[in-house]
Amino acid sequence: MKLIHKNIEKDGCGSIGLIPEEPEDMWHAYNLIAEGDAVTASTVRKVQTESSTGSSTSSRVRTTLTIRVEIIDFDTQACVLRLKGRNILENQYVKMGAYHTLDLEQNRKVILQKILWDSVALDRVETACDPAASADVAAVVMQEGLAHVCLITPSMTLVRSKIDMTIPRKRKGFVQQHEKGLTKFYDAVMQGILRHIDFNIVKCVIIASPGFVKDQFFDYMMQQAIKTDNKLLMDNKGKFLLVKASSGFKHSLKEVLQEQSVMAKISDTKAASEVKLLESFYTMLQLEPAKAFYGKKHVERANEALAIETLMISDKLFRCQDVAKRKEYVALVDSARENGCDVRIFSSMHVSGEQLDQLTGIAAILRFPMPELEDSDTEGDSDTESD
Repeated sequence: MKLIHKNIEKDGCGSIGLIPEEPEDMWHAYNLIAEGDAVTASTVRKVQTESSTGSSTSSRVRTTLTIRVEIIDFDTQACVLRLKGRNILENQYVKMGAYHTLDLEQNRKVILQKILWDSVALDRVETACDPAASADVAAVVMQEGLAHVCLITPSMTLVRSKIDMTIPRKRKGFVQQHEKGLTKFYDAVMQGILRHIDFNIVKCVIIASPGFVKDQFFDYMMQQAIKTDNKLLMDNKGKFLLVKASSGFKHSLKEVLQEQSVMAKISDTKAASEVKLLESFYTMLQLEPAKAFYGKKHVERANEALAIETLMISDKLFRCQDVAKRKEYVALVDSARENGCDVRIFSSMHVSGEQLDQLTGIAAILRFPMPELEDSDTEGDSDTESD
């Protein structure tokens, strides 16, 4: 994401101009834009013109519109962000107050105006505009006949390709058909890697599977690279890391990212630190339950007692449509930071964020035990906010 301008008044209102450059930037924009915000962006509008003879023709024109956002729709697979609202600025093609849907586009300027730019929104802008934030880890989780090629960026886990094939069973007299099916599958996975993984950016490619599937696939891929003189694969052979996984489904990524060898390789990435932190929380919950709590009420009480060492909160909670609720979570984050607490905002598009969402979206590791919190009523899922 490229920052064009930042005009924010002392009272927190103002506008920020941004250019989304990567698909992931749409995810940042989705987390930044709230209902009631004003968004200015370039769009295409169908316009009907009537000639002097009375015949009408329609044409598509590109124009710049400013809408007051009412509906926000984000397609996680395609990374497409659609905003619907009424036009609030004079425009020769669109009447004032008329509804229009803006599709935010990569490499086109967006101006976002808010009545209040809170600390969480400003942090998001800073994260989005950090040039170091890129998809530096890729993963292929696979089993015979099923594979997911994923990119793990600082904010989300993107499934770039799903390969699903039926491989004939290995039966007496039919071994050849099984081998043929397997080769076809391995080739499709290899093409998925070549198509979706940028080796200039990616530091590590994890290949994970149950049994020896990963090893057989890796051997096949390297043999093919030598056969076809594919220098890209041969030069980046050292970036591949083979790890055991329970299945070829996306959720296996959780256990894969917890592997010590993987942790060592990707220790400088946000994804790894989040997984590690959540692991520490679960360990604390088992060994010292009076020092690990989740749920808004418990965490707020721990914060009042200046007891929080690390606060984990899901970005999903900041997207709630209830403005007052969002303000409560922002106030909690600001207060925790003032108290010297380490605040981590988890992405709900990451495996670790999905796990945190199952724990009401908010959890804390404490500096000292607070057994009195254990005695208070356990909270249900009422704290979990819906999108």
